[in-house]
Amino acid sequence: MARNKLTHFDRGGAARMVDVGLKPETARVAVASGSVRMQATTAALVRGGRAGKGDVLGLARTAAIQGLKRTAELIPLCHPVRVVGVDVALAVSGPRARPARVTIRAEVHAHDRTGVEMEALTAVSIAALTVYDMLKAVDRGMVIEAVRLDEKRGGKSGLWRRGGGRK
Repeated sequence: MARNKLTHFDRGGAARMVDVGLKPETARVAVASGSVRMQATTAALVRGGRAGKGDVLGLARTAAIQGLKRTAELIPLCHPVRVVGVDVALAVSGPRARPARVTIRAEVHAHDRTGVEMEALTAVSIAALTVYDMLKAVDRGMVIEAVRLDEKRGGKSGLWRRGGGRK
């Protein structure tokens, strides 16, 4: 099995920011997802719009977008990228679902020299943290789980999908 070179380390093992200056600008897309597992009664509050702090899903969507724009400030070796579009979808499970959860999906589009995987993952993470923050007064046992990259397109490595690898 071939091993990929870790590009964020120099020959001596010190962290470095990769030079992407000579890479061509191309269309880039990344899709990430995750969820917040919660009690059924907590999900019912969200579904019914009765959470004390307001519109949980709407605010989490806005927080996801705001957060992804700050990815390069949060993750030390990330390059700032020109995000040109983002779609964030949140859904609360139905009343009979066990376990109850809010699912989150973020699709980020950019035209730049490096990918937007970290921006998509940041969007999902910030949305999940916002859901937790808005509901913690009624359910401190919520669990943020399965935050993951599902797909990336563009750049030298092309298409990658979870479960399917590179295409």
